[in-house]
Amino acid sequence: MFAAIGIVILLVMVFGGFAITGGALGPVMEAIPHEMLIIGGAAIGALVTGNSMHELKGLGGGLAKVIKGPKHNKQDHIDAIAVTTKLMRLLRTDGAIALESHVQDPQASAIFAEYPRLLANKPLIALIADTLTLIVVSSGTLEVHAVEEVMDNAMKTHFHDMTEPQHTLQGLADSLPALGIVAAVLGIVKTMGSIDKPPAILGGMIGSALVGTFMGVLLAYGIVAPLAGRLKQVLEQDEQIFHAVKEVITSSLHGWPQPMVVERARSGLGHSFRPGLSEMLDALRGR
Repeated sequence: MFAAIGIVILLVMVFGGFAITGGALGPVMEAIPHEMLIIGGAAIGALVTGNSMHELKGLGGGLAKVIKGPKHNKQDHIDAIAVTTKLMRLLRTDGAIALESHVQDPQASAIFAEYPRLLANKPLIALIADTLTLIVVSSGTLEVHAVEEVMDNAMKTHFHDMTEPQHTLQGLADSLPALGIVAAVLGIVKTMGSIDKPPAILGGMIGSALVGTFMGVLLAYGIVAPLAGRLKQVLEQDEQIFHAVKEVITSSLHGWPQPMVVERARSGLGHSFRPGLSEMLDALRGR
């Protein structure tokens, strides 16, 4: 929503300011479709050349994330910490055998069933289930730092896939000014082929060519780069739930008491969706 509002404000202020200061919008509006055909077509061609279908689909999903905002809300973070804490408590009190059925088939687990929204988050559930399965099959012989390294590696791979659309958008933003220059140069070439025309006509042709440079810069720094920046913010916020789960597992394996485990996981969350400690402990008690 805010992305759309921001783009509207941008267009109104740029073109409105131009009109208020005496600029004629007619020639600009007339030139934009032709210049955008060159710039937009070149940008699409570059995207197709530099990305597979998987990355192109991911780019569409990334733009959807900009509009929707972060995937995980405050309750999701509470649930993720709660379910992981309950599983680690089960491991400590009843042993690996009691935990095994829950992590081998999370969909059939009574503990996971308490958090249906979380169950739909397949990458997060896979991180929890796979890590705890590793602990179960190792019969408790794994060192904590080894578990932490395995989780770090899994999260690094997942985060890399998540951030590809942001990198693609940022690369597009970096290329658009140059593509605008390409459109402008072609306009100048066209003008030079009509050098015998009257000055009024030549002036219009040069102005039309300069619209290409203007559109390339406007699209790059006014629209695409801000979209890439916002996507980066959304992705960083969505990563925090994974780090919270990791903190619960590693702190529990270190033998920390449950309130300290919960506090370590909770305190690493952003302020916009960080639950209070009492709220978190109440969730563990089922209140």
